[in-house]
Amino acid sequence: MTAIIDYGVGNLFSLKSSFAFIGEEAVVTNDPEVIMSADRIVLPGVGAFGDAAKKLFDSGMADVLKKAAAQSKPILGICLGMQLLFEKSCEYGEHEGLGFIKGSVLPIAERVDTSVYKIPQIGWNALKFTKPSPLFKYINEGDHVYFVHSYYGADCDEALIATCEYGFDVTAAVSAGSVYGTQFHPEKSGAVGMNILRAFCEI
Repeated sequence: MTAIIDYGVGNLFSLKSSFAFIGEEAVVTNDPEVIMSADRIVLPGVGAFGDAAKKLFDSGMADVLKKAAAQSKPILGICLGMQLLFEKSCEYGEHEGLGFIKGSVLPIAERVDTSVYKIPQIGWNALKFTKPSPLFKYINEGDHVYFVHSYYGADCDEALIATCEYGFDVTAAVSAGSVYGTQFHPEKSGAVGMNILRAFCEI
């Protein structure tokens, strides 16, 4: 069973529907006991890092995630959920993250010519693998996935497993131990995204 953390931020219904599509039982919950009894955990997220991080810490979900990570339970952060796995974000000030992934979250606008590259990055982009990962078991390098974001994971070479090109090599996916993150939305990425979720369920 997969626990999708409900802390007031994220595309919960579409994620639950995606797991149902691949035949995986998933529950949307903020109950620590349910989360800790699950086989794996998904941390969704949309919006601003600071607001989401405050909700995550205030709700007690950050402590639950840290306990789960310490027990090597598979965790997948998606979009803002991936960014929350990092040590900190510089989105509208500096905000503390969960610290599972070494690195910071920085604005794309500081790295690209914004007259050429629109901010946020919205749309399909090809994945370039930087390290082997069980998350990519059922997909190929060059497969396209769907992004919607204005900030990216930086200084995370140790955890980097995939990038995409958007004026520079943008962090597309990371992993550290049992913790995984995708900047893109698997639940919005068609068959490729379903195969990524399927692989996650086998970790």
